[in-house]
Amino acid sequence: MIRPLAIALLCAVMGCKGSQQVVTPVESSVNTEPERPTWVRSRPMSDAFYVGIGLANKARPDFQEAAKKNALNDLASEISVTVEGNSLLYTLDQRGRFDESFTGTIKTRTSEQLEGFEVMGTWENNSEYWMYYRLSKSEHARIKAERKAKAIGNATDLYMRATASLASGDVRSAFDQDLRALLAMRDYWGENDMVEVEGRSFALINEIYNDLQRLTSGIQLSFLPERCALDYHGSFRREMLISAKHRSDDGYRDLAQLPLVISWPGNTGKVTETKNTDASGHVRTTVQRVELNASPREIKVRLDMDALVSKEHDAALIKPLVSSLTVPDKVALIDVEMPRIHMRATETNLGQAVNDAGVAMAIREELTKKGFRFVDRESESDLILTLNSTTRQGGESNGFFTTYLDVSYSFRDRRSAEVVHEGGQQGVKGVQLDHARAGMDAYKRAIQDIRRDLVPAMMDAML
Repeated sequence: MIRPLAIALLCAVMGCKGSQQVVTPVESSVNTEPERPTWVRSRPMSDAFYVGIGLANKARPDFQEAAKKNALNDLASEISVTVEGNSLLYTLDQRGRFDESFTGTIKTRTSEQLEGFEVMGTWENNSEYWMYYRLSKSEHARIKAERKAKAIGNATDLYMRATASLASGDVRSAFDQDLRALLAMRDYWGENDMVEVEGRSFALINEIYNDLQRLTSGIQLSFLPERCALDYHGSFRREMLISAKHRSDDGYRDLAQLPLVISWPGNTGKVTETKNTDASGHVRTTVQRVELNASPREIKVRLDMDALVSKEHDAALIKPLVSSLTVPDKVALIDVEMPRIHMRATETNLGQAVNDAGVAMAIREELTKKGFRFVDRESESDLILTLNSTTRQGGESNGFFTTYLDVSYSFRDRRSAEVVHEGGQQGVKGVQLDHARAGMDAYKRAIQDIRRDLVPAMMDAML
């Protein structure tokens, strides 16, 4: 009985298994991404709060910091920067370019200085990370008012120091303090804030800027002598005395330690010097080795604005500001009087005088072009030019004759008899059908060299 019953039960189980249906797995179509909050789907709007929403891709390693930075920048962009009429930004000549630079700087500074904001939420999925900040408008206004009051106090103090520095003739310190006062107020250049100092009420930022303009435009530069005269007796050198004063309602003040740039055309390129005035507001420079063909031929002095501005300041803000100021300068003409020359010339070709066909005529023409004056009387001259040119026979080959020319010259000071410059050419070769014509051919060749080389050498030696 037992065995048949076990077999029956086994068959029943196998029968049930055989009739069981096979279930095929089906991929889930349900989205596993967490639900996006309302502030991600739609930007919150509020009359009481500024809002900042930041998004960053999680593929970058610093996605959390990036989202925070983007949220702060977004928050800052909600805080509008308006430019009031007659403010510094409004009145600057370069307003279009300066506004753009200023706005960008303010936006960056605002995002860096934001205080009192709160985190309202974060959200992320597999690829995105979101950050939500908000800032109470009333709290922001309170913080801004505190900062602004502190900036006004700092700027007012610097402005008063600048006034005192100018009163003592220290324009350099006055300029630096005024500039620092303006930078202390840089977050408010688009605004007009009235302050009262010593019983006088004025718009602080505009007053500081106007003071900078008065500082530079009131500087007066002068030369002594008024024209720079160079001549042979002075070795073509002239010391020039430059004076710097500041003009104000109560008279003139000497300006000490004022940085100046002095320049003139040199014979090897533009000469530029940077010097500071002494305690009496003076600076000296020696003009020499001037390019005679320069146009204009002048010495110029101007205020060195680069030296006035500290390198620690933000160039993006300073450059357009400083470039709008008046930069004083002064020009003195350079007069060059070349020496008077008496020439003693002896020129022969195989013992025969060559007269106007020789080297002397070429030297005379070239030096006259350079401003030298030739005189017939030795007593009227500054320099005595002694020139000797002679030829000597060379050889003969295939019917062609060779002659050589030797040229020597010297410039002597008439009064001291000292040699100022000397030189020459030896063995200039001429070839022709006879020795005499070969000698004249050598003269022609020598004249070309003299025009190109000898006269410039004379000029360089004397100037």
